[in-house]
Amino acid sequence: MTTETNTHTEPNAVPDPNAVPDAVPEADTDAAPVPVAAPVPGADVAQPVKKDRRLLRAALRWVAAVAVFGVVGTGTAYGITRLDRTDVPGLATHSDGRWTYPVLVKPPLPSGSPGPNDDTRNPAGTHYADLRKLVLPAPKGATADAALKGTDGWLPTKGFLAEFASADDRDELRQTLVDHGLRHITARGWTTPDGTHTRIYLLQFDTAAVAEAILNGKLMSQAAPTYALRDGDQYELDGKFPDPARIEHVLLAPYTELKPYGARQARQAYLASGDTVGVIIQSRKGSAPAVPFEQTVTLQSELLD
Repeated sequence: MTTETNTHTEPNAVPDPNAVPDAVPEADTDAAPVPVAAPVPGADVAQPVKKDRRLLRAALRWVAAVAVFGVVGTGTAYGITRLDRTDVPGLATHSDGRWTYPVLVKPPLPSGSPGPNDDTRNPAGTHYADLRKLVLPAPKGATADAALKGTDGWLPTKGFLAEFASADDRDELRQTLVDHGLRHITARGWTTPDGTHTRIYLLQFDTAAVAEAILNGKLMSQAAPTYALRDGDQYELDGKFPDPARIEHVLLAPYTELKPYGARQARQAYLASGDTVGVIIQSRKGSAPAVPFEQTVTLQSELLD
C-alpha cells in the first residue's frame, strides 16, 4: 500500500528530497544472490547479429519493478524519475545514509532521434545525447575529484586504467579497449564528508553488441570482476542489491569486496546500456555503506536508459 503525502513534485524533477514518507520493512537480507550470465564464448563483436544480441541481453537482464522515466514535452527531453524511498528496501528515511542529489534531467535528444534501448529504431543502441551530460553529478556537500575532469569533459584512457592495480592488467585492458573501438570516456568523481570516494566512468563504443561483449566477456568473468582494483582485489556478487533498484534495460552486475579487506572497503558495479559501459567504484576507510552505493548505481542507470 502506498502512503500519500502532500509533497509537490514538478514535471521533469526528482521528488522533494526533504519529504519523509513512512518507513517500510527492510529487505530480506537472506535473499539468494542473483546469478550473472556466463560469458558467451566466441561472440563476434565486429559483426553483431541482432538475434544473438537479444539472447545475450535476455540472459543478463534483471527486470526492475518500477517504471524508469516518463516522456516529457516533445519527446526529446526526459525527466529522471527517482525511485520512491518506499520502493527501495533500505531507502525509507533520511537517516539511512541517502545522499541529496540535484534535480536530474536528461539532456534533449536531437529531433527525431530514438533512445538507446529502442531496438526497432535504434538497433545499434546509440546514445544520441551528449554522453558528458549523462554522467551523474555529485551530491550536495561533496568535493569534486579534479583528476577526473579530463579535457572538455573527455577523460584519457589512462585515467580510467589507473583504477586497476596491476600494470599487466592495465596493458591488457588498454589493448582490449583499442581492439573494440573505444570512442570516448567521460567521468566524474567526488568525496563526501563521511570520506566515501566515488568514481564513475562511462565508456562509449560503436554498438550495444560491442558494449555488452566488453561488459560480459572482458570486464566480468564467471560472475566476478576480471581485473583487480587498487581498492581491493577480491569481490563477490552483491546478492543484497535490491531488485527494485535495478533498471529494466540496463545490464547490471554489482559487487562488494570480500573480507578481510584492508584499511578501506570498496564496492563496484559494471553496467551497460546501449553503446555505453559504466563502471562505478565507491570506497571508504573502514567500511563502504550500501545505501549510497545502491542510490548512485540506480540514478546513473536511469540517466543511461
